Amino acid sequence: MSDRTSNRIFDIVNVTFITLFVLFCLAPFLHTIAISLSSNRAITSGEVTIFPKEFSWDAYGQVFSDNSMLYSLGFTALLTVATTVLCLLFTIAAAYPLTKKNLKGRKLFMYIIIITMFFSGGIIPEYLLIRDLHLMNSVWALILPGLVSPFNLIILISFFRGIPDSLEESAEIDGSSHVHTLFKIILPLSMPVLATLGLFYAVGRWNGFQDSLMYITNPKLYPLQLKLFQMVQNNMITDLTLLEGASRTRLTPESLKAAAVVFATVPILLVYPWLQKYFVSGAMQGAIKG
Repeated sequence: MSDRTSNRIFDIVNVTFITLFVLFCLAPFLHTIAISLSSNRAITSGEVTIFPKEFSWDAYGQVFSDNSMLYSLGFTALLTVATTVLCLLFTIAAAYPLTKKNLKGRKLFMYIIIITMFFSGGIIPEYLLIRDLHLMNSVWALILPGLVSPFNLIILISFFRGIPDSLEESAEIDGSSHVHTLFKIILPLSMPVLATLGLFYAVGRWNGFQDSLMYITNPKLYPLQLKLFQMVQNNMITDLTLLEGASRTRLTPESLKAAAVVFATVPILLVYPWLQKYFVSGAMQGAIKG
């Protein structure tokens, strides 16, 4: 068997395996979409698989007519943007000095950062800390605890170390300060890894609900995932089915929950195509450089 034939067989097997794996991963999401677009009778009779049965938009109509869901969507979007920006700023502020060899205590700081990746105080001490800082029912309770991720910080440090020192030395000779060098030279070269880390932070905040479950009791500060989590846990959709002007035909909880899941998932999925070109290169460069 020639090498060309062997490579072709390998490509066919590889593509087939990846295709089956992708379909396996997509099947639950396609099933959720199908339930959200199917009729009550088809859902209760168990006829829905990955394709809708007796197509219906009623579940989405009731989800979009719920003002609290729309409010949670807008609040979560603003929270995600604010969290991502602040996390990137503080991660950059921590990573850049740690690349300087003349920084005293640099190795100690790195050891402390690495230790936090393996050991933590636990949920109860964290809750007590947030309570004693008077951050309960505050947006800062959702932002400050995860302001800097040690994993993301190490990736950014590795990337910064891979940037040639000659660029900074040339800037220093021209009279550039460290801050000016960072914003004018280092960060423009770091856009792929910054986009990747920003995606990590954004997805983590968008999907987070445990912190809001512990720290937030004010409905006006409910992120979308917490509202969805409560909906699934309670196994009832009272807030959606009792809306003024809603359809008189009562929908099944499964269809409404499925519509809410899709409603909460699609916005963050739309972010991936814009950052996809940076994602692989940024992750690889940050992991390998230095």
